[in-house]
Amino acid sequence: MNILSVTALRKAYAKLTAVDNISFEVNRNEIVGLLGPNGAGKTTTINMVLGVLEPNAGSIHIEGLNIATRRSEAMLRANFSAVYTPLPGNLTVSQNLNIFGRLYGVKNLPQRIDELLKQFDLENFRDKKCGVLSSGEQTRVGLAKAMLNSPHLLLLDEPTASLDPATAREIRAKIRNFATQGEGGVLWTSHNMYEVEEVCDRVLFLSHGKILLEGNPKALPQQHGKKTLEELFITVAREPLTLGRE
Repeated sequence: MNILSVTALRKAYAKLTAVDNISFEVNRNEIVGLLGPNGAGKTTTINMVLGVLEPNAGSIHIEGLNIATRRSEAMLRANFSAVYTPLPGNLTVSQNLNIFGRLYGVKNLPQRIDELLKQFDLENFRDKKCGVLSSGEQTRVGLAKAMLNSPHLLLLDEPTASLDPATAREIRAKIRNFATQGEGGVLWTSHNMYEVEEVCDRVLFLSHGKILLEGNPKALPQQHGKKTLEELFITVAREPLTLGRE
């Protein structure tokens, strides 16, 4: 069974179609990169998978559960982290993790929080309010929150933003380990093509709400006459129609 199955998904606002009839899957033990320029439809897609936005058409299943009819059950198997959704700044790190852990019904919650504080090098910040942390520290807290319920589907929107290169490398390794050694799969958005090539098993390039390209991030550039994944990304962003003529 796929971890995530998206079929003919569409979201429109008046005359603007943000997501236009896309279909894709995330398999167990797989990291899939959802790539594209700003406005391509990435965040809209993630918000529909999370049940925050309701699609105009199409279906989303998390481990076979249709989120339109079994959202609560499906969401217990998922979690997410995004730089644009910081945790409440007036609460400490441990308070935030405790509240979200209770929302997800995490068993042995104090022990789980201790494990995550150690895993993400946050033990010294346990009693600090999230609002006074640096952007990189807040990113690590957000990732710890995303791992609280040991999700099978992990949604990450720019997960290493604001992290220094050494810490970003450690975080990529942790997420890679999560995907390869557990029961889960990851849907990952990033504008860092070096990161994508290092981490992702497969990538989907979105342009104007449509999936334009799909494949192995190491092989795709050569298949379309480009030297690097970054060069391919720029072409998708600036001249997506030219790819169909190559």
